[in-house]
Amino acid sequence: MKALVYDAVETLVYRDMPDPVAGSGEHLIRIEASGICGSDMHAFLGHDARRPSPLILGHEAAGTIVGGDHDGKRVTINPLVTCLNCAACKAGRENLCPNRQIISMQPREGAFAQFVTMPMRNLVDVPADVSFQKAALAEPLAVSWHAARLVIEALHASMDRRAIVIGGGAIGLAVALALKAMKVDEVTIVEPNDIRRAFLIERCGQVAVDTATSSAPIVVDAVGYGATRASASAIVEAGGVIAHVGLGDDGPGLDVRRTTLQEITFIGTYTYTAQDFRDTAAAIFDGRLGALDWTETRGLADGHQAFLDIRAGLVAAPKIILEPEHV
Repeated sequence: MKALVYDAVETLVYRDMPDPVAGSGEHLIRIEASGICGSDMHAFLGHDARRPSPLILGHEAAGTIVGGDHDGKRVTINPLVTCLNCAACKAGRENLCPNRQIISMQPREGAFAQFVTMPMRNLVDVPADVSFQKAALAEPLAVSWHAARLVIEALHASMDRRAIVIGGGAIGLAVALALKAMKVDEVTIVEPNDIRRAFLIERCGQVAVDTATSSAPIVVDAVGYGATRASASAIVEAGGVIAHVGLGDDGPGLDVRRTTLQEITFIGTYTYTAQDFRDTAAAIFDGRLGALDWTETRGLADGHQAFLDIRAGLVAAPKIILEPEHV
């Protein structure tokens, strides 16, 4: 099969790779759409020790089952493979499974390829009227759905449902969409990139600003750098909640003193539960998350250039979807 392979720092090569072989309980899936994630960019830049080269990246994907009793079934992929047996899995908190694996991270190759294999429990049926491009958004949207659910659950009942989301990439936009689907009506996205901010306003119908000039009970850091943690610490209201989703760096930034004195809840949130993924897929299919027409599509063979364009800040769309060619 053809795949986009991370061969070295800032080097992605479109080349032949061995066809994956489905193991027991797994299915072979022909990938039709696969999104570029921030974690893929971290790996591309050599900033993710969990993703050493050579490796096929990509974990936001949808496609069609090939062979077996489910041949031809359209599916979106939950890339988080868990053990099902630990205390976290049994409690429905699969994202905390100590034995979790995710495609695009060894030992599981990713979905920037023509094919991938996955267990049936990780596949959600996609209706015929939903495009693969939309279905591939289930994974990043599930990350944001999980974060939105956690902050709402943690917010004191006396506080207003107003939110500021720092970062207007796919995760930040998806958090805004999820919060609105969960009845948080006033959501502002902080996005300093002029091109992307204009896209959020004009194409996505979001309220977006270049810097935060107000405060809110809910603040979501969808970037995860020291500067954005500092900003989140400064603009969250006393007694409010910060959700930290981004993994930009692990440096300082959080104002621990203010967090303590003002009883601010800080939630680190990573991936999603299996139920969150299913709930997100359902919200995509029934339209609760909007038209989801804010992606840009490119061929998998052009993936290296897509990464370069994202890094250079030349991409207005919050998400680029790569499509493999199938002969």
